[in-house]
Amino acid sequence: MARKFFGTDGIRGRVNTDRMTAAMAMRVGMAAGAHFLRGDHIHRVVIGKDTRLSGYMIEPALVAGFTSVGMDVVLVGPMPTPAVAMLTRSMRADLGVMISASHNPFADNGIKLFGPDGYKLSDDDELAIEALLDAEPLLAAAERTGRARRVDDAQGRYIHAVKSSFPEGLRLDGLKVALDCANGAAYKVAPAALWELGAEVVPLGVQPNGTNINQACGSTAPQTLQETVVASGAHIGLALDGDADRLIVVDEAGRIIDGDQLMALIATSWARAGKLRGGGLVATVMSNLGLERRLAAAGLTLERTKVGDRYVLERMRAGGFNVGGEQSGHIILSDHATTGDGLGAGLQVLAELVQSGRPASELLRQFDPVPQLLKNVRFGGGRPLDDARVKAAIGAAEAELEGKGRLVIRPSGTEPLIRVMAEGDDADQVARVVDSICAAVAEVA
Repeated sequence: MARKFFGTDGIRGRVNTDRMTAAMAMRVGMAAGAHFLRGDHIHRVVIGKDTRLSGYMIEPALVAGFTSVGMDVVLVGPMPTPAVAMLTRSMRADLGVMISASHNPFADNGIKLFGPDGYKLSDDDELAIEALLDAEPLLAAAERTGRARRVDDAQGRYIHAVKSSFPEGLRLDGLKVALDCANGAAYKVAPAALWELGAEVVPLGVQPNGTNINQACGSTAPQTLQETVVASGAHIGLALDGDADRLIVVDEAGRIIDGDQLMALIATSWARAGKLRGGGLVATVMSNLGLERRLAAAGLTLERTKVGDRYVLERMRAGGFNVGGEQSGHIILSDHATTGDGLGAGLQVLAELVQSGRPASELLRQFDPVPQLLKNVRFGGGRPLDDARVKAAIGAAEAELEGKGRLVIRPSGTEPLIRVMAEGDDADQVARVVDSICAAVAEVA
């Protein structure tokens, strides 16, 4: 059964159009609340958000929805997505909600849901909630409506939890870290955690105003961080995205280090220490072939899933892996978190940097990437990938790359985009096949 509202990462859309309205948020609260009203205990939902202006609209609408069906609400304010997942579990809540559109511009927003175990909901749960969205809500009797309250120490709880993932006895004294929080959810907790571990922090993107989240900052726009690392003489730079579940690193020379390199570092290091489970790691079809070759050289495997950290996590749980993620910087370290945690992954990288005594430019270059090119083509509607002309272009590209590289073409799960990626040892060939497919999509879109 196709999902009507849920995408690859919750419900997301442009604010006050499409599905991201106050009315829709209230319906989601009613439906999700009703679905998780199980047993006769006091039911509770934890709600966090990033720094978008529309959070002021969506948060109270969700509160109205949840309380109307009899669920109590705990509000934690601006907090990273992994913090909401952690608090949901530690507070013994029935449900967790993160109001965020992650790396998208401020005009978008979204609703991510976590179960009582702190993991994102299964397809079955999402389908059940979708069915309730179209049904008449079962409202609680007047005396059984829920209450709402704010928790003031939520930030401290998360800082303590994420610091506990850092090697005991290790400190960051003498390490200068440029930290870009994307004017997003981690603008307070991330600098505080690094400072408490002894680092000298050069903060960027820590002045949110409701509309500047991810604006020329953060993991999707690291240019300012690159310049700052070099200008300030920092040893390393860390860039988070709007809800802080993603990490991109900049070395001391200002070069970008993506999630593939970071996963290779963590997995091989954990393997040497006897901490790696599953015999390798899980990544998506977008991860570079160079990562696969690097792991193979270390006697480790790479298992690929379709794009989306939820699919990575599903495979990790099924196969007993404790490291997984995406090239974009979603890195899941399941020994410490139930979802991607940019700050948590960053602390593992900093631990390796301190323990190795090597510069970031040397330590983080784990492999030479195979030439890879990704381009996006925006479309107005319909299904461009079903068009005969696009299919013909894809077929021709596959034939040209056969035995020499990979081709991955997919619609975005969050935006009206067709993503076209190819990789192979011949960079010119890769560019040629990507451009040919993009041209075909653009012609029919």
